[in-house]
Amino acid sequence: MTPSASRIKTPQQLLAESGADLEGHGLKRTMGLFQLVCFGVGAIVGTGIFVGLSDSVAEAGPAVVISFVLAAITCIFTAFSFAELGGAIPVSGSSYSFAYASLGERAAFLVGWCLLLEYGVSVSAVAVGWSQYLNELLESLTGWQLPAALSAGPGDGGVVNVPAVVVIALAATLLVRGVRESAGATAAMAILKIGILVVFCAVGFSAFRAGHLSPFAEHGMSGITAGASVAFFSYIGFDAITTAGEEVRNPRRNIPIAILICIGLVTLLYCAVALSAIGALGADAVADRPAALSLVVDQVTGSSVGGGIIAFGAVVAIASVVLAVMYGQTRVLMSMSRDGLVPRVFERVSPKSATPVANTWIVAAVFAVPAAFASLDVVVDLTTIGTLAVMAVVNLAVMVLRRRNPELPRSFRVPLFPLSPILGIGFCLYLIWGTGWTTWLQFAGFLVVGTLVYAVYGRRRSRLVTAPSEGAAPVRQAG
Repeated sequence: MTPSASRIKTPQQLLAESGADLEGHGLKRTMGLFQLVCFGVGAIVGTGIFVGLSDSVAEAGPAVVISFVLAAITCIFTAFSFAELGGAIPVSGSSYSFAYASLGERAAFLVGWCLLLEYGVSVSAVAVGWSQYLNELLESLTGWQLPAALSAGPGDGGVVNVPAVVVIALAATLLVRGVRESAGATAAMAILKIGILVVFCAVGFSAFRAGHLSPFAEHGMSGITAGASVAFFSYIGFDAITTAGEEVRNPRRNIPIAILICIGLVTLLYCAVALSAIGALGADAVADRPAALSLVVDQVTGSSVGGGIIAFGAVVAIASVVLAVMYGQTRVLMSMSRDGLVPRVFERVSPKSATPVANTWIVAAVFAVPAAFASLDVVVDLTTIGTLAVMAVVNLAVMVLRRRNPELPRSFRVPLFPLSPILGIGFCLYLIWGTGWTTWLQFAGFLVVGTLVYAVYGRRRSRLVTAPSEGAAPVRQAG
Protein backbone atom coordinates (compact mmCIF):
# COMPACT_ATOMS: atom_id res chain seq x y z
CA MET A 1 0.00 0.00 0.00
CA THR A 2 1.37 3.40 -1.00
CA PRO A 3 2.20 5.56 2.05
CA SER A 4 -0.62 8.05 2.47
CA ALA A 5 1.76 10.99 2.87
CA SER A 6 3.07 10.41 -0.65
CA ARG A 7 -0.28 9.92 -2.42
CA ILE A 8 -0.68 12.98 -4.59
CA LYS A 9 -3.25 13.78 -7.26
CA THR A 10 -1.86 15.94 -10.00
CA PRO A 11 -3.75 19.10 -10.96
CA GLN A 12 -4.45 17.51 -14.34
CA GLN A 13 -6.04 14.50 -12.64
CA LEU A 14 -8.20 16.68 -10.40
CA LEU A 15 -9.39 18.64 -13.42
CA ALA A 16 -10.13 15.49 -15.41
CA GLU A 17 -12.12 13.91 -12.59
CA SER A 18 -14.19 17.03 -11.98
CA GLY A 19 -14.93 17.69 -15.63
CA ALA A 20 -12.37 20.52 -15.88
CA ASP A 21 -13.99 23.35 -17.85
CA LEU A 22 -16.93 21.18 -18.79
CA GLU A 23 -19.91 20.23 -16.61
CA GLY A 24 -18.88 17.30 -14.47
CA HIS A 25 -20.68 14.94 -12.11
CA GLY A 26 -24.10 16.39 -12.91
CA LEU A 27 -23.22 19.95 -11.83
CA LYS A 28 -24.11 22.82 -14.16
CA ARG A 29 -22.22 26.05 -14.84
CA THR A 30 -24.83 28.71 -14.12
CA MET A 31 -22.97 31.37 -12.07
CA GLY A 32 -21.43 34.44 -13.72
CA LEU A 33 -18.95 36.93 -12.23
CA PHE A 34 -21.61 39.18 -10.65
CA GLN A 35 -23.34 36.23 -9.00
CA LEU A 36 -19.98 34.90 -7.82
CA VAL A 37 -19.04 38.23 -6.22
CA CYS A 38 -22.44 38.37 -4.53
CA PHE A 39 -21.96 34.77 -3.41
CA GLY A 40 -18.62 35.75 -1.87
CA VAL A 41 -20.08 38.79 -0.12
CA GLY A 42 -22.98 36.59 0.98
CA ALA A 43 -20.54 34.13 2.53
CA ILE A 44 -18.49 36.80 4.33
CA VAL A 45 -20.69 39.65 5.53
CA GLY A 46 -22.89 38.42 8.34
CA THR A 47 -22.43 37.41 11.96
CA GLY A 48 -18.82 38.60 12.06
CA ILE A 49 -19.79 42.25 11.63
CA PHE A 50 -23.40 42.27 12.88
CA VAL A 51 -22.67 40.22 16.02
CA GLY A 52 -18.89 39.78 16.30
CA LEU A 53 -18.00 43.48 16.08
CA SER A 54 -18.75 43.94 19.77
CA ASP A 55 -16.32 41.15 20.70
CA SER A 56 -13.56 42.67 18.59
CA VAL A 57 -14.15 46.08 20.17
CA ALA A 58 -13.97 44.52 23.63
CA GLU A 59 -10.45 43.30 22.84
CA ALA A 60 -9.01 46.27 20.93
CA GLY A 61 -11.19 49.30 21.73
CA PRO A 62 -11.15 52.02 19.07
CA ALA A 63 -8.04 50.38 17.60
CA VAL A 64 -10.38 47.67 16.30
CA VAL A 65 -10.09 49.44 12.93
CA ILE A 66 -6.42 48.43 12.88
CA SER A 67 -7.47 44.93 13.96
CA PHE A 68 -9.75 44.70 10.92
CA VAL A 69 -6.94 45.91 8.67
CA LEU A 70 -4.52 43.38 10.18
CA ALA A 71 -7.03 40.58 9.64
CA ALA A 72 -7.62 41.88 6.10
CA ILE A 73 -3.88 41.88 5.31
CA THR A 74 -3.75 38.22 6.31
CA CYS A 75 -6.71 37.56 4.04
CA ILE A 76 -5.27 39.57 1.15
CA PHE A 77 -2.01 37.63 1.04
CA THR A 78 -3.96 34.39 1.28
CA ALA A 79 -6.53 35.65 -1.24
CA PHE A 80 -3.72 36.00 -3.78
CA SER A 81 -2.91 32.33 -3.24
CA PHE A 82 -6.56 31.29 -3.45
CA ALA A 83 -6.94 33.34 -6.62
CA GLU A 84 -3.98 31.63 -8.30
CA LEU A 85 -5.00 28.13 -7.28
CA GLY A 86 -8.71 28.73 -7.89
CA GLY A 87 -7.97 29.85 -11.44
CA ALA A 88 -5.49 27.03 -12.08
CA ILE A 89 -7.51 24.19 -10.48
CA PRO A 90 -11.20 25.23 -10.67
CA VAL A 91 -12.74 22.30 -8.79
CA SER A 92 -15.24 22.05 -5.94
CA GLY A 93 -12.73 20.87 -3.34
CA SER A 94 -11.15 24.29 -2.74
CA SER A 95 -8.31 24.11 -0.17
CA TYR A 96 -8.75 20.35 0.16
CA SER A 97 -8.02 19.78 -3.53
CA PHE A 98 -5.14 22.26 -3.51
CA ALA A 99 -3.53 20.35 -0.64
CA TYR A 100 -4.11 17.01 -2.41
CA ALA A 101 -2.26 18.28 -5.46
CA SER A 102 0.69 19.62 -3.47
CA LEU A 103 1.14 18.03 -0.05
CA GLY A 104 -0.48 14.61 -0.40
CA GLU A 105 -3.52 12.74 0.78
CA ARG A 106 -3.01 12.82 4.56
CA ALA A 107 -2.48 16.58 4.57
CA ALA A 108 -5.46 16.98 2.24
CA PHE A 109 -7.70 14.99 4.57
CA LEU A 110 -6.68 17.14 7.54
CA VAL A 111 -7.35 20.27 5.48
CA GLY A 112 -10.77 18.86 4.61
CA TRP A 113 -11.26 18.07 8.30
CA CYS A 114 -10.48 21.71 9.15
CA LEU A 115 -12.87 22.86 6.43
CA LEU A 116 -15.60 20.82 8.10
CA LEU A 117 -14.85 22.90 11.18
CA GLU A 118 -14.68 26.19 9.29
CA TYR A 119 -17.78 25.78 7.16
CA GLY A 120 -19.85 23.47 9.30
CA VAL A 121 -19.32 24.89 12.78
CA SER A 122 -19.45 28.46 11.51
CA VAL A 123 -22.90 27.65 10.08
CA SER A 124 -23.98 26.82 13.62
CA ALA A 125 -22.40 29.98 15.03
CA VAL A 126 -23.93 32.14 12.32
CA ALA A 127 -27.36 30.61 12.92
CA VAL A 128 -27.08 31.51 16.61
CA GLY A 129 -26.34 35.12 15.65
CA TRP A 130 -29.34 35.09 13.31
CA SER A 131 -31.58 34.16 16.22
CA GLN A 132 -30.37 37.16 18.23
CA TYR A 133 -31.22 39.64 15.48
CA LEU A 134 -34.54 37.93 14.72
CA ASN A 135 -35.63 38.67 18.29
CA GLU A 136 -34.42 42.25 17.89
CA LEU A 137 -36.52 42.57 14.72
CA LEU A 138 -39.61 41.05 16.32
CA GLU A 139 -39.38 43.45 19.25
CA SER A 140 -39.02 46.41 16.89
CA LEU A 141 -42.04 45.38 14.81
CA THR A 142 -44.39 43.94 17.42
CA GLY A 143 -42.94 44.69 20.86
CA TRP A 144 -42.75 40.95 21.46
CA GLN A 145 -39.82 38.50 21.47
CA LEU A 146 -39.53 34.76 21.40
CA PRO A 147 -39.14 33.36 24.92
CA ALA A 148 -35.53 32.80 25.97
CA ALA A 149 -36.19 29.09 26.38
CA LEU A 150 -36.86 28.79 22.62
CA SER A 151 -34.37 31.34 21.24
CA ALA A 152 -31.11 30.41 22.99
CA GLY A 153 -29.12 27.35 23.94
CA PRO A 154 -28.42 26.22 27.51
CA GLY A 155 -25.15 28.19 27.61
CA ASP A 156 -27.04 31.43 26.95
CA GLY A 157 -29.86 30.89 29.44
CA GLY A 158 -32.29 29.03 27.18
CA VAL A 159 -33.23 25.47 26.35
CA VAL A 160 -33.15 25.14 22.56
CA ASN A 161 -32.50 27.73 19.84
CA VAL A 162 -35.40 27.08 17.48
CA PRO A 163 -34.76 30.01 15.06
CA ALA A 164 -31.18 28.78 14.50
CA VAL A 165 -32.52 25.39 13.42
CA VAL A 166 -35.16 27.02 11.22
CA VAL A 167 -32.66 29.16 9.26
CA ILE A 168 -30.48 26.11 8.57
CA ALA A 169 -33.51 24.17 7.34
CA LEU A 170 -34.57 27.06 5.08
CA ALA A 171 -31.07 27.32 3.60
CA ALA A 172 -30.97 23.58 2.92
CA THR A 173 -34.38 23.74 1.22
CA LEU A 174 -33.17 26.48 -1.12
CA LEU A 175 -29.86 24.73 -1.84
CA VAL A 176 -31.49 21.47 -2.93
CA ARG A 177 -33.72 23.34 -5.37
CA GLY A 178 -30.75 24.30 -7.52
CA VAL A 179 -27.67 26.50 -7.82
CA ARG A 180 -29.39 29.07 -10.02
CA GLU A 181 -32.11 29.66 -7.42
CA SER A 182 -29.76 29.78 -4.44
CA ALA A 183 -27.26 32.02 -6.28
CA GLY A 184 -30.04 34.43 -7.22
CA ALA A 185 -31.27 34.59 -3.64
CA THR A 186 -27.73 35.13 -2.35
CA ALA A 187 -27.17 37.97 -4.83
CA ALA A 188 -30.37 39.74 -3.75
CA MET A 189 -29.50 39.36 -0.06
CA ALA A 190 -25.92 40.55 -0.62
CA ILE A 191 -27.07 43.76 -2.30
CA LEU A 192 -29.60 44.40 0.45
CA LYS A 193 -27.18 43.94 3.33
CA ILE A 194 -24.51 46.15 1.72
CA GLY A 195 -27.16 48.84 1.40
CA ILE A 196 -28.17 48.41 5.05
CA LEU A 197 -24.56 48.73 6.24
CA VAL A 198 -24.03 51.84 4.10
CA VAL A 199 -27.10 53.39 5.74
CA PHE A 200 -25.73 52.41 9.16
CA CYS A 201 -22.46 54.17 8.40
CA ALA A 202 -24.33 57.30 7.37
CA VAL A 203 -26.27 57.29 10.66
CA GLY A 204 -23.17 56.53 12.75
CA PHE A 205 -21.01 59.24 11.15
CA SER A 206 -23.80 61.80 11.65
CA ALA A 207 -23.17 61.48 15.41
CA PHE A 208 -19.41 61.00 15.17
CA ARG A 209 -17.33 62.43 18.03
CA ALA A 210 -13.54 62.33 17.76
CA GLY A 211 -13.26 62.08 21.54
CA HIS A 212 -14.85 58.63 21.42
CA LEU A 213 -11.69 57.33 19.75
CA SER A 214 -9.53 58.16 22.79
CA PRO A 215 -7.71 56.33 24.24
CA PHE A 216 -7.19 54.73 20.85
CA ALA A 217 -5.12 51.65 21.75
CA GLU A 218 -5.50 51.32 25.50
CA HIS A 219 -4.40 47.67 25.51
CA GLY A 220 -1.50 48.17 23.12
CA MET A 221 -0.43 45.79 20.40
CA SER A 222 -1.58 42.76 22.38
CA GLY A 223 -5.13 44.10 22.32
CA ILE A 224 -4.93 44.84 18.60
CA THR A 225 -3.65 41.32 17.92
CA ALA A 226 -6.36 39.73 20.06
CA GLY A 227 -8.92 41.93 18.30
CA ALA A 228 -7.58 40.86 14.91
CA SER A 229 -7.87 37.19 15.86
CA VAL A 230 -11.52 37.79 16.75
CA ALA A 231 -12.10 40.06 13.75
CA PHE A 232 -10.73 37.38 11.45
CA PHE A 233 -13.98 35.47 12.01
CA SER A 234 -15.65 38.31 10.12
CA TYR A 235 -13.70 37.39 6.97
CA ILE A 236 -14.34 33.65 7.07
CA GLY A 237 -16.13 32.58 3.92
CA PHE A 238 -14.24 34.24 1.05
CA ASP A 239 -12.54 30.93 0.31
CA ALA A 240 -15.99 29.45 -0.31
CA ILE A 241 -15.80 31.16 -3.71
CA THR A 242 -13.37 28.47 -4.86
CA THR A 243 -15.83 25.71 -3.91
CA ALA A 244 -18.02 26.92 -6.80
CA GLY A 245 -15.30 26.02 -9.30
CA GLU A 246 -17.45 23.46 -11.14
CA GLU A 247 -20.58 25.64 -11.28
CA VAL A 248 -19.08 28.94 -12.48
CA ARG A 249 -18.91 30.06 -16.09
CA ASN A 250 -15.31 30.72 -17.19
CA PRO A 251 -13.92 29.79 -13.75
CA ARG A 252 -10.27 30.45 -14.61
CA ARG A 253 -11.09 34.13 -15.12
CA ASN A 254 -14.00 34.71 -12.76
CA ILE A 255 -12.77 33.00 -9.58
CA PRO A 256 -9.59 35.11 -9.11
CA ILE A 257 -11.42 38.34 -9.93
CA ALA A 258 -14.29 37.58 -7.55
CA ILE A 259 -11.96 36.76 -4.64
CA LEU A 260 -10.01 40.02 -4.94
CA ILE A 261 -13.12 42.16 -5.37
CA CYS A 262 -14.77 40.60 -2.32
CA ILE A 263 -11.81 41.09 0.02
CA GLY A 264 -11.35 44.73 -1.01
CA LEU A 265 -15.05 45.58 -0.76
CA VAL A 266 -15.56 43.84 2.58
CA THR A 267 -12.48 45.42 4.18
CA LEU A 268 -13.63 48.94 3.30
CA LEU A 269 -17.12 48.17 4.59
CA TYR A 270 -15.91 46.67 7.88
CA CYS A 271 -13.56 49.54 8.70
CA ALA A 272 -16.28 52.09 7.95
CA VAL A 273 -18.82 50.26 10.14
CA ALA A 274 -16.40 49.91 13.07
CA LEU A 275 -15.28 53.54 12.88
CA SER A 276 -18.82 54.91 12.65
CA ALA A 277 -20.12 52.72 15.50
CA ILE A 278 -17.34 53.66 17.92
CA GLY A 279 -17.34 57.29 16.82
CA ALA A 280 -21.06 57.53 17.55
CA LEU A 281 -21.25 55.96 21.02
CA GLY A 282 -17.73 55.09 22.14
CA ALA A 283 -16.03 51.73 22.50
CA ASP A 284 -17.44 50.96 25.96
CA ALA A 285 -21.01 51.29 24.71
CA VAL A 286 -20.40 48.92 21.80
CA ALA A 287 -18.20 46.29 23.46
CA ASP A 288 -19.82 42.98 24.43
CA ARG A 289 -23.28 44.12 23.33
CA PRO A 290 -25.51 41.69 21.41
CA ALA A 291 -27.06 43.28 18.31
CA ALA A 292 -24.66 46.21 18.75
CA LEU A 293 -25.46 47.88 15.42
CA SER A 294 -29.16 48.13 16.24
CA LEU A 295 -28.22 49.66 19.60
CA VAL A 296 -26.12 52.33 17.90
CA VAL A 297 -28.88 53.34 15.50
CA ASP A 298 -31.53 53.34 18.24
CA GLN A 299 -29.50 55.68 20.45
CA VAL A 300 -28.39 58.00 17.65
CA THR A 301 -31.89 58.39 16.18
CA GLY A 302 -33.80 58.17 19.47
CA SER A 303 -36.18 55.69 17.89
CA SER A 304 -36.44 51.93 17.61
CA VAL A 305 -37.40 52.15 13.93
CA GLY A 306 -33.82 52.54 12.71
CA GLY A 307 -32.65 49.70 14.90
CA GLY A 308 -35.43 47.58 13.47
CA ILE A 309 -34.18 48.28 9.95
CA ILE A 310 -30.66 47.25 10.95
CA ALA A 311 -32.07 44.12 12.59
CA PHE A 312 -33.91 43.32 9.35
CA GLY A 313 -30.68 43.77 7.40
CA ALA A 314 -28.88 41.51 9.85
CA VAL A 315 -31.54 38.82 9.55
CA VAL A 316 -31.15 38.87 5.77
CA ALA A 317 -27.35 39.14 5.91
CA ILE A 318 -26.85 36.28 8.31
CA ALA A 319 -29.30 34.06 6.45
CA SER A 320 -27.25 34.56 3.29
CA VAL A 321 -24.09 33.48 5.15
CA VAL A 322 -25.80 30.28 6.26
CA LEU A 323 -26.81 29.66 2.65
CA ALA A 324 -23.40 30.36 1.13
CA VAL A 325 -21.35 28.55 3.76
CA MET A 326 -23.57 25.46 3.66
CA TYR A 327 -23.06 25.45 -0.10
CA GLY A 328 -19.29 25.44 0.37
CA GLN A 329 -19.51 22.68 2.98
CA THR A 330 -21.46 20.36 0.71
CA ARG A 331 -19.06 20.88 -2.22
CA VAL A 332 -15.99 20.07 -0.12
CA LEU A 333 -17.67 16.89 1.12
CA MET A 334 -18.54 16.02 -2.48
CA SER A 335 -14.87 16.24 -3.48
CA MET A 336 -13.75 14.18 -0.49
CA SER A 337 -16.38 11.58 -1.30
CA ARG A 338 -15.16 11.29 -4.89
CA ASP A 339 -11.76 10.42 -3.47
CA GLY A 340 -13.20 7.80 -1.14
CA LEU A 341 -12.19 9.64 2.03
CA VAL A 342 -15.79 10.06 3.24
CA PRO A 343 -18.87 7.90 2.43
CA ARG A 344 -20.10 7.90 -1.17
CA VAL A 345 -23.49 9.32 -0.27
CA PHE A 346 -21.91 12.78 -0.25
CA GLU A 347 -20.99 12.68 -3.96
CA ARG A 348 -24.42 11.73 -5.32
CA VAL A 349 -26.03 14.45 -7.41
CA SER A 350 -29.75 14.53 -8.14
CA PRO A 351 -30.37 14.43 -11.91
CA LYS A 352 -33.48 16.54 -11.39
CA SER A 353 -32.02 19.50 -9.48
CA ALA A 354 -28.29 18.96 -10.30
CA THR A 355 -27.51 19.34 -6.59
CA PRO A 356 -26.19 16.92 -3.93
CA VAL A 357 -29.53 16.53 -2.14
CA ALA A 358 -28.63 13.84 0.43
CA ASN A 359 -25.33 15.60 1.16
CA THR A 360 -27.14 18.88 1.83
CA TRP A 361 -29.72 17.42 4.19
CA ILE A 362 -27.11 15.45 6.13
CA VAL A 363 -25.04 18.61 6.61
CA ALA A 364 -28.13 20.54 7.70
CA ALA A 365 -29.16 17.85 10.21
CA VAL A 366 -25.69 17.48 11.74
CA PHE A 367 -25.02 21.18 12.22
CA ALA A 368 -28.51 22.03 13.39
CA VAL A 369 -27.62 20.24 16.64
CA PRO A 370 -24.85 22.61 17.86
CA ALA A 371 -26.87 25.55 16.49
CA ALA A 372 -29.75 24.54 18.74
CA PHE A 373 -27.71 23.99 21.89
CA ALA A 374 -24.32 25.76 21.64
CA SER A 375 -23.23 29.29 22.48
CA LEU A 376 -21.70 31.49 19.78
CA ASP A 377 -18.59 32.17 21.88
CA VAL A 378 -17.80 28.47 22.27
CA VAL A 379 -17.01 27.92 18.60
CA VAL A 380 -15.69 31.23 17.25
CA ASP A 381 -12.06 30.86 18.38
CA LEU A 382 -11.84 27.21 17.35
CA THR A 383 -13.29 28.01 13.92
CA THR A 384 -10.85 30.90 13.52
CA ILE A 385 -7.75 28.83 14.28
CA GLY A 386 -8.92 26.06 11.93
CA THR A 387 -9.43 28.57 9.13
CA LEU A 388 -6.02 30.18 9.71
CA ALA A 389 -4.37 26.74 9.54
CA VAL A 390 -6.08 26.03 6.21
CA MET A 391 -5.00 29.40 4.82
CA ALA A 392 -1.39 28.75 5.83
CA VAL A 393 -1.55 25.45 3.93
CA VAL A 394 -2.95 27.18 0.82
CA ASN A 395 -0.04 29.65 0.83
CA LEU A 396 2.35 26.71 1.11
CA ALA A 397 0.52 24.88 -1.71
CA VAL A 398 1.11 27.81 -4.07
CA MET A 399 4.86 27.59 -3.53
CA VAL A 400 4.94 23.80 -3.89
CA LEU A 401 2.91 23.81 -7.12
CA ARG A 402 4.97 26.64 -8.63
CA ARG A 403 8.02 24.39 -8.22
CA ARG A 404 6.38 21.06 -9.08
CA ASN A 405 3.99 22.16 -11.86
CA PRO A 406 5.46 25.29 -13.46
CA GLU A 407 3.68 24.44 -16.73
CA LEU A 408 0.18 24.59 -15.15
CA PRO A 409 -1.94 27.32 -16.85
CA ARG A 410 -2.49 30.14 -14.36
CA SER A 411 -4.98 32.91 -15.18
CA PHE A 412 -3.73 34.83 -12.12
CA ARG A 413 -0.29 34.72 -10.53
CA VAL A 414 0.53 35.72 -6.96
CA PRO A 415 2.38 39.07 -7.06
CA LEU A 416 5.79 39.40 -5.37
CA PHE A 417 6.23 35.63 -5.32
CA PRO A 418 7.44 34.01 -3.07
CA LEU A 419 7.28 36.93 -0.61
CA SER A 420 3.47 37.14 -0.65
CA PRO A 421 2.73 33.52 0.34
CA ILE A 422 5.53 33.58 2.92
CA LEU A 423 4.02 36.71 4.47
CA GLY A 424 0.61 35.05 4.29
CA ILE A 425 1.89 32.11 6.31
CA GLY A 426 3.55 34.47 8.78
CA PHE A 427 0.39 36.52 9.36
CA CYS A 428 -1.66 33.32 9.79
CA LEU A 429 0.74 32.07 12.45
CA TYR A 430 0.71 35.48 14.13
CA LEU A 431 -3.09 35.48 14.42
CA ILE A 432 -3.06 31.86 15.58
CA TRP A 433 -0.75 33.00 18.39
CA GLY A 434 -3.37 35.59 19.36
CA THR A 435 -6.10 32.98 19.91
CA GLY A 436 -4.47 31.75 23.15
CA TRP A 437 -3.22 28.45 24.51
CA THR A 438 -6.68 27.11 25.39
CA THR A 439 -7.72 27.30 21.75
CA TRP A 440 -4.40 25.74 20.69
CA LEU A 441 -5.08 22.72 22.88
CA GLN A 442 -8.64 22.39 21.56
CA PHE A 443 -7.39 22.56 17.99
CA ALA A 444 -4.64 20.03 18.67
CA GLY A 445 -7.25 17.64 20.01
CA PHE A 446 -9.39 18.27 16.94
CA LEU A 447 -6.47 17.39 14.63
CA VAL A 448 -5.75 14.21 16.61
CA VAL A 449 -9.35 13.09 16.11
CA GLY A 450 -9.07 13.88 12.39
CA THR A 451 -5.87 11.87 12.09
CA LEU A 452 -7.57 8.88 13.73
CA VAL A 453 -10.58 9.15 11.42
CA TYR A 454 -8.29 9.18 8.42
CA ALA A 455 -6.28 6.20 9.69
CA VAL A 456 -9.39 4.14 10.43
CA TYR A 457 -11.54 5.09 7.42
CA GLY A 458 -10.02 7.32 4.76
CA ARG A 459 -6.59 5.77 4.33
CA ARG A 460 -7.93 2.32 3.41
CA ARG A 461 -10.88 3.51 1.32
CA SER A 462 -9.02 6.06 -0.78
CA ARG A 463 -9.83 5.67 -4.48
CA LEU A 464 -6.12 5.83 -5.19
CA VAL A 465 -5.88 2.51 -3.38
CA THR A 466 -9.22 0.77 -3.94
CA ALA A 467 -9.81 1.75 -7.58
CA PRO A 468 -6.61 3.03 -9.18
CA SER A 469 -8.01 2.27 -12.62
CA GLU A 470 -10.84 4.74 -11.93
CA GLY A 471 -8.39 7.37 -10.76
CA ALA A 472 -7.33 8.08 -14.35
CA ALA A 473 -3.73 8.60 -13.31
CA PRO A 474 -1.08 6.82 -11.32
CA VAL A 475 -0.25 7.84 -7.79
CA ARG A 476 2.47 10.44 -7.83
CA GLN A 477 5.13 10.30 -5.17
CA ALA A 478 5.72 13.40 -3.07
CA GLY A 479 9.05 15.12 -3.18
